[in-house]
Amino acid sequence: MSQRSFSSFLLALLLATAAPVVLANGKPQSPGRVTAHAEADASASDTSAVPPQLLADRVVVRKSERRMYLMHGENVLRSYRVALGLNPVGPKVQEGDSRTPEGHYLLTRRNPRSEYFLSIQVSYPNDRDMQRARRNRLTPGGSIMIHGLPNDLRREPSYYEKRDWTDGCIAVSDSDMLEIWLMTPPDTPIDILP
Repeated sequence: MSQRSFSSFLLALLLATAAPVVLANGKPQSPGRVTAHAEADASASDTSAVPPQLLADRVVVRKSERRMYLMHGENVLRSYRVALGLNPVGPKVQEGDSRTPEGHYLLTRRNPRSEYFLSIQVSYPNDRDMQRARRNRLTPGGSIMIHGLPNDLRREPSYYEKRDWTDGCIAVSDSDMLEIWLMTPPDTPIDILP
């Protein structure tokens, strides 16, 4: 089984074994009667099955190292190789510059139905980014995510492993993305450093 299909299998298994889900109308439904769409939304941010000492309380990305670290206190829980924007040096300044931001943010909205294998939004632009953009009469851009590989690969898998290829996002392998998804609670702080 390929790495990609194994990651998809793990996600499907996770979603299929989710606990009963509370729908928008407030009535619990058993997983067998809930649609896959509702089940994915309900389990999208559920980290309750992970022991607290294995949950990250912050994330650190060191762009120059192409590394992401999931941290709990001063302990590194996991370390991952990352791909950055096509123009990786320096902070994101404006929409379309293909740079990955630098600064302090939060991991906010999660999308299990992304164009990529899972995605978690980074709260870029922050107030500092907005002020810099206004001062320079620029549009800061947005939609910066941590995500896996594209669902529809346009190139050979080795392309994504060896170079920066995003429009400014932080990309990891699908199996790494699954771990990040499970080990980062909502609103986990993320520091993106040069």
